[in-house]
Amino acid sequence: MTIKPWLTHYPETFETDIPTIDFSIPEMLQRTASLYPAHPCLSFYQKRMTYGELQDAVTMFASSLQKVGLKKGDRVSIMLPNCPHYVISYYGILTSGGIVTQVNPMSVARELIHLLNDSGAETIVVLDRFLPMIQDVQKETKIKTIIAVSFQGETNNSNYSFDEFLELGDGHVSKVRVDPEDDVAVLQYTGGTTGTSKGVMLTHSNILSNVIQSSLFFKNSIETGKERSLSVIPFFHVFGMNSCMNFSIYSANEMILLPRFELTEVLTTIKNEKPTLFPGVPTMYVAITNHPEAEEYGIDSIKICNSGSAPMPVELLNQFEKKTGAKILEGYGLSETSPTTHCNPAFAARKPGTVGIGLPSTDYKVVDLGTGTKEVHFGDVGELIIKGPQVMKGYWNLPEETTNALRNGWLYTGDIARMDEEGYVSIVDRKKDLIIASGYNVYPREIEEIIYEHPCVQEAVVIGVPDTYRGETVKAIVVLKTGTETSENELIRFCQENMSSFKVPTIIEFRETLPKTSVGKILRRALREKVK
Repeated sequence: MTIKPWLTHYPETFETDIPTIDFSIPEMLQRTASLYPAHPCLSFYQKRMTYGELQDAVTMFASSLQKVGLKKGDRVSIMLPNCPHYVISYYGILTSGGIVTQVNPMSVARELIHLLNDSGAETIVVLDRFLPMIQDVQKETKIKTIIAVSFQGETNNSNYSFDEFLELGDGHVSKVRVDPEDDVAVLQYTGGTTGTSKGVMLTHSNILSNVIQSSLFFKNSIETGKERSLSVIPFFHVFGMNSCMNFSIYSANEMILLPRFELTEVLTTIKNEKPTLFPGVPTMYVAITNHPEAEEYGIDSIKICNSGSAPMPVELLNQFEKKTGAKILEGYGLSETSPTTHCNPAFAARKPGTVGIGLPSTDYKVVDLGTGTKEVHFGDVGELIIKGPQVMKGYWNLPEETTNALRNGWLYTGDIARMDEEGYVSIVDRKKDLIIASGYNVYPREIEEIIYEHPCVQEAVVIGVPDTYRGETVKAIVVLKTGTETSENELIRFCQENMSSFKVPTIIEFRETLPKTSVGKILRRALREKVK
């Protein structure tokens, strides 16, 4: 096998390796703020904040944290949607020497208790609507200080309102020495869709390496200080945190913040703000593609949509690009890789259905599923393993799981993949999502790709269900486009015409909606559990 065939696609003027990181995440912001103090940084419902103003607010927040006793390495939770307070809190925590603990605002009490106790956080920044839940679970956690954010005016039902907390500090921050390669910046908890949520330890170097890798990969497509990123992917999700927030700050670009994906609001924001970049997930692009008047909102202002977090069906990609004129570059990553490892390049051939090639300083290979040590041939299926500076330090307080995931410097992703001779990677499925029907390996994503080609299908997910004869059989759960009709038999016939018989779903269930995570990823696990 050719060593790193993907590097042949890089232009001669592109770096294929990044330098060693010798600065911290707060120092990245300080650099940008010093160079572009008057440049717009954040836009939130027509209110704007410059880089200089952000730096001032971050300094005050960090000063307040140190005044209430925060020490280096203390964990501080953020439980907010996308808003200026999130960015201020994130950078303020890191400036003061703390570790950011990301909390999904949609967490239920049981999940919240686990995450807060596992991290040991004693301080939390939370949206006021979630205050009752925090107060309900506070006695079961170590939380001592609650800082509440309100979009409608300040609240008095916590230790501090956000503005009150900012006023605690005097603007002086005791300098904290940071070792970028060793010091953890963020505990990025896995989504919980694969079982108990684990705290992924991402160092300053992990996160900054990935920002710089992305910057080099897109350097001829994204201009420093000139782009406007529609930031609706939640910052508490690793994709939103780095591909929207940290990447924008490194590049001195403006973030247009939205706290949630609401289709009409997103389209109106696109029309009014004219973003040039739109990181998203497939379900967002589905919604826009199926809006009958999407073109009237000026979505042609968007140059690049980098899709991540979930597989992008080829048919959906084609429909979206035809309707909008925007180019989708599908990529791949994990919480454990800060997150991005692969992307379809803007500087070389795009291969729809693949997640592209490796970013600078990223090595990868596909190994056999049995031993996990033997590299398979091009085109053969195996487990994707990755090595690079963006790979996590390990799992928080989970040495056994860390040892299992990180072996001889390689991260074992748990994703079944194949690589072609040019280094492009196709993700076939998660190892745990594999369906074994009558002894045959059936990959749900392969079937979903075909079902998406049916003109009536808006969304689809495939799972395995118990079967007394086959062991497992294939079930498809489908959402139809508004105003269309089809039947179970018709969809099964469509599948029979387009795939081998052992892959054809024997059960089709129609639904109005599919369960999704807060970032828009379809919850396959939740659907599987209901049939057990």
